[in-house]
Order: sequence, then structure tokens, then C-alpha cells
Amino acid sequence: MPLSNPIFRRISRIAAEQGVEAYVVGGYVRDHFLRRPSTDIDVVVVGSGIAVAEALARELRTKLSVFKTFGTAMLRSGGIEIEFVGARRESYTRDSRKPQVEAGTLEDDQLRRDFTINALAWSLNEADFGALVDPFDGMYDLEDGIIRTPCDPDITFSDDPLRMMRAVRFAAQLGFTIEEETFDAIARNAARIRIVSRERIATELNKIVLSPVPSMGFELLELTGLLELIFPEMHRLKGVERRGKHAHKDNFVHTLKVLDNVARRSDDLWLRWAAVLHDIAKPLTKAYDPRLGWTFHGHEVLGSKMVPAIFRQLKLPLNEHMKFVQKLVFLHLRPIILSEDLVTDSAVRRLLFEAGDDVEALMTLCEADITSGIDAKVRRYMANFELVRRKMKDLEERDRIRNFQPPVTGELIMQTYGIGPSRVIGEIKEIIKNAILDGEIPNEYEAACALMERLAAERGLTKNGDLS
Repeated sequence: MPLSNPIFRRISRIAAEQGVEAYVVGGYVRDHFLRRPSTDIDVVVVGSGIAVAEALARELRTKLSVFKTFGTAMLRSGGIEIEFVGARRESYTRDSRKPQVEAGTLEDDQLRRDFTINALAWSLNEADFGALVDPFDGMYDLEDGIIRTPCDPDITFSDDPLRMMRAVRFAAQLGFTIEEETFDAIARNAARIRIVSRERIATELNKIVLSPVPSMGFELLELTGLLELIFPEMHRLKGVERRGKHAHKDNFVHTLKVLDNVARRSDDLWLRWAAVLHDIAKPLTKAYDPRLGWTFHGHEVLGSKMVPAIFRQLKLPLNEHMKFVQKLVFLHLRPIILSEDLVTDSAVRRLLFEAGDDVEALMTLCEADITSGIDAKVRRYMANFELVRRKMKDLEERDRIRNFQPPVTGELIMQTYGIGPSRVIGEIKEIIKNAILDGEIPNEYEAACALMERLAAERGLTKNGDLS
């Protein structure tokens, strides 16, 4: 029973006492019919939503947050978040997403909703408690898997252009199709996305990236013209160039395959963003060699350098999440190169050292990056990746390389030889680190210290700080 929670009867009684009508509208209703869990409830009151919310908060003895500017109030109860708003009609000016609001009827409120599937309502009124109010045939669209606006889509999207991103996001999350007139209106109004804040766009983009089949969302963004406006670097991946018998793959299509492959393996948002960005520098590194065909040398290095600017532009966090994505973009070719060559202990140690705790995420990305249609090739790569994984496990247990810090520090070298910061300190540290990674000495203090003393002697350093 959708309204079995006692909270709904409480709201019904309070609304009756205040002489107003109340309805549950939007996502909570939609998700019930889609059998999706939902803990956010929107209640529309034909009258003062704040007054109903205040009375409920008093009964429940819970905190109420009131936003008088927006005419809304919100409280939490039993793990559920309930937001109250008065029924309203809205009108917009051309250069703003902020509407001019006035009191309205329930149908006015439903009409201002973005899509028919989000305009469904259940009555909380005593006379018809639980009755479905569906003036725009949202139930038919739910059953048919259709995203459609309740009124003229050009007006819907021009008024609030973020709704274009939401249409794509719902299509990707639910596996729905955007109705033809609605789709065409997005393409016509795509340029209006420029008035939407980057933060709001980023929220929708992240939901698309986290959707079950994220490629669906990015394909729709590209087809509607939105992608070129909000994320031009990804748009530029699209297309194939031919010279004679040589043609490279469509890197946009490839990126979406990798993203979907990662999505099947992991729900991690930032690992999925690493998939989105792993080949982002290919358009800038593309070159043609008559003998080799198309090459993209150094795209992993340039791509990692592009990550901070892209995160800044998209208003994604410039913190450890960005550094994680940057690291994976930089390293994403390393396991593939390893799997093509003889897997040496030295190369695997270096991979463990550079990837650190993110090595499993890196391997997931690299396995997802194998999108060849040749089954034998895919099987060969996967078998070699398994060999790399086994070698990593063996070396990690034996050498403790992951996240290791060389046993000899710069401070120790300076104290031992009585010298200040200098180039020679960096040289000695680097040689010791490489000797451990190459397996020339064990990852132990005594061996590292002995090598330090030999290197210092070769450079004329003595333990009293004098040059001999």
C-alpha cells in the first residue's frame, strides 16, 4: 500500500483541520510505480504548505527548516525527508531560471512540473485519500517508458533549461526514451543551457555517470547538442578520420564502451569519471604516420594534465577525487603495456609503487579499456592481466612495495653527511628507490643504507660533512 506510512494520515488530518487540500506529488509517486526505493516526499498544499509543515513538526517534536523565500518547509521523520510547498503557478523571464511565483491550483502546480511522470499525485484528502491525480497521462508514459513534458516542451525548456539535462538524466537512469517532440525541443533550445550554473549541470552529469548504462545519457547529450556546450572536450572525441587504408576508431564510441564496462564492475563515481577522461587528450595528440597509421603518443600524459582544468570547468571537486582520476588517466596504459610484454618483476614493482592503493581501480579501468571485437584478442589480454595480478600479489606479499617510502630519506642523508638540501641528495634517493623497484636490493634499511654509503663515497661525501 503506497500510503501506508502513518505520516500520510497525520498530514491528511492536519490539512483538514486547516481547511486546505494536500497531495503527494512527483518522484515518490513515480518511484512507487517503478518499484524503486524512495525516501524523499514532496507534499503540495493548496494553501500554505509552511503552516501544515509547522503543525506536523510540532506533533512529531522534530526540527523544521523553513525557506520563506521559496515558500517551502522541510522536516525529517523516521528516515524520510518531507518537503512542503504551496501549490503555485510560475512565469519566467528570458535570462533567468528563477521564476515569478504566485499561488495556484493543484493542476497549475502539476503543469509547472518538468515531465508527465513527475506530475503524478496522490490525494491526502479525507474524501478521496490515495486517489491518483494524473491530468497529463503520466501513467501511460511510465508504462511506455517515455519522457515527455506536460505542456509545450519549448516553453518547458526555455523557462528552465536545466530540465533538458534532467530529461537526459531520467532517460539514462530509467532506461526510458525521450518522446520525439520533447527531444526536438531540447535540440532547439540547447543554447539556453548557458544560463544554468555549472554546479547544477555537474549534479546532473554525475547522476548520468552513475546511471546503469551511462553511455545512453552521453549519447543523448551529444545528439541534442548539449554535450558540445557543456563538455566540449568530450564532444571532440567524436568522429573518424581516414587516410588511404588507415582509419582510427571513433574515440567517443570507444570511451562510452569503456564507461559502460566500468559501470558493470563498479559503482564508484570517480572510477567512472576516470573512464570518461582516460582518452580525453587523443584529439590533441593525434598524428598520422604513413607506415604506422594513426597514433596518439603521450595522450595519457597530456590527458592527466587536462584533468584539473576540466574538473574546474565542470565544477567538480578539486580534491583527492580529482587526483585519483588524474592518476588513473596517467597510468591507464601501463598494465596494457605490461600485458603485451614479458611481465618482469621490476615493471610490476613500479606499477605497484606508482598506483599505490588505487592499483585495483587501475586494473578495473584497464580491463574495461579492452573493447576489441576480436574475442581471441580480448581473451589474450585478460589472461595476461590475470598474470599481472598474480605477480602483483606475489611481489606485494614479498616486497611490500605498495605506497612504500624508501628506507633512506633525504633528512637522513643530510644528517649523516652534514650537508644541506642539494641536487646530490635527490640523486642518491632516486638511485636507492630505483634499485629497490628493480629488485637490485631488498626493501630494507640495512641494504638501502649500504647503497647510500657507497653512492656518497663515489660523490666525495664523508660523514663529517667534508668533501675528500
